Amino acid sequence: MGTLDGRVAVVTGASRGLGKAIAKGLAAEGAAVAVVARTEQVWDDRLPGTIGETVAEIEAAGGTAFAIRADLLDRADRVRLVDEARAALGPITLLVNNAAFTAPGRPPAPGSGARPPKPPGTPPAVPTTSPPKANWPTFLSTPLGAYERHFTIGPLAAYELMQMVVPDMVDAGYGAIVNITSGASRMPGDGPFPDRSSGVLAGYGGSKAALEHLTRCAAYDLVDAGIAVNALSPSKAILTPGVQYYSKVFEDVGSDEDFAAAVVVLANADPDVITGKVVGHLDVLDGSFRPYVY
Repeated sequence: MGTLDGRVAVVTGASRGLGKAIAKGLAAEGAAVAVVARTEQVWDDRLPGTIGETVAEIEAAGGTAFAIRADLLDRADRVRLVDEARAALGPITLLVNNAAFTAPGRPPAPGSGARPPKPPGTPPAVPTTSPPKANWPTFLSTPLGAYERHFTIGPLAAYELMQMVVPDMVDAGYGAIVNITSGASRMPGDGPFPDRSSGVLAGYGGSKAALEHLTRCAAYDLVDAGIAVNALSPSKAILTPGVQYYSKVFEDVGSDEDFAAAVVVLANADPDVITGKVVGHLDVLDGSFRPYVY
């Protein structure tokens, strides 16, 4: 018997990286998982993984999963993915907002079979011999359109998905929402900045900061309905394909399996005890639930 038997989960950005690990971790605990992402076929060799592969691995391990292609930039897709997940698996009592805008470019449209051209200004892949400073996009090099996409795919899509699945949780009398955040929300910290050897992520980090605030607001409103809402950040860098797209140089790294295990803990959280938290995954696993500080 798993700790999530009978639960239906939606995991966004689940074709690779943390999302894939989370989907597999929830399924291993008995949840039926809607595996949501844009990628039905690999369109960039640096970004392996598809929603079909995630589902196949879950089913091979004896779990239940259902693939849903959706682009979170599209409001119609956001509505459709919830409807499809509910129709295929049942009322949704667990939502993991993991999708984020990281690597530039987009998968091909369904049925096109073509790889999309790289947009102007796309940085080259960082070779393994690159210096320690990550090749992150800067404030000046991030156009407004890209900045906006970070927020649309991140907190705006999460906001709408949360509102759409909460009625299922209210009817059930319980539920959990886990929003995946990042230490980028706290970078670069307070100035002045004598050491500027590391990069900053204006769009990505800003969207994660907004997601953390949304987490606390939703938790405040939903605690009486028995719904726990928390934000989880990697306590250490985890070498997902999205991270390695820009940089392969980290002194200390964590594992995506441990991160997924922390999501399972939060999926089972009692909202009277654990809600409105922004925590690192290792602090969840050791039971301390200390506020996350980058």
